[in-house]
Amino acid sequence: MAHVSAAERRPQLIKAAIDLMTREGVAAGSTRAIAAELGVAQATVHYTFGTKADLYRAVMEQLTADLIAHVERATPRDAGFEDTIVALVSVLWRTVREDAMRYNLQTELSMVALRTPEMTEALGSYYQGVNDVTAKLVSEAAARTGHELAHPAEAIARFFLAGFDGLTLQCLYTPDQPGEDLALQALVSATIALAGGRLDLVKVPMD
Repeated sequence: MAHVSAAERRPQLIKAAIDLMTREGVAAGSTRAIAAELGVAQATVHYTFGTKADLYRAVMEQLTADLIAHVERATPRDAGFEDTIVALVSVLWRTVREDAMRYNLQTELSMVALRTPEMTEALGSYYQGVNDVTAKLVSEAAARTGHELAHPAEAIARFFLAGFDGLTLQCLYTPDQPGEDLALQALVSATIALAGGRLDLVKVPMD
């Protein structure tokens, strides 16, 4: 059998871990089970990542990178400031609705990281990275459209993400509850208002 380098094996193991834990939960993600998912020896996992915490950290980073890339690809380049924010939120929410199991996995991993010292830094980096990218998208939309932000982009991003995380958890734990659309629209409207936009309720495309 041809030798596969650690650099080549790494993304394969990350994908295997994501596939397994998305289906069965973080508790099922032992190094033995992940190795079996890919069809390699358990020692391969330890050789490539060192510890299970290192592998989990890599999974968190990959999930974040995938989400960021998806949102950035969907960013409109010719819309006004408010329409750009609405479009970005619409894309984010569709990923929650259409790929809820991945969001479940990210949430589970975050809870594990809170109790695992080796993963604490990765969890902080995850939230900081998401906040930084959100602030970047807000800043770029404002600069492109000539919109003057009423508050720093970082503060606007943090406000939006706090509300979005809460709505995401509600969607995952109690899906299809009445008022979901209205709550999302209210969050987007409040975010746009914080950024110096209009105060009326903004319609967010849900499909």
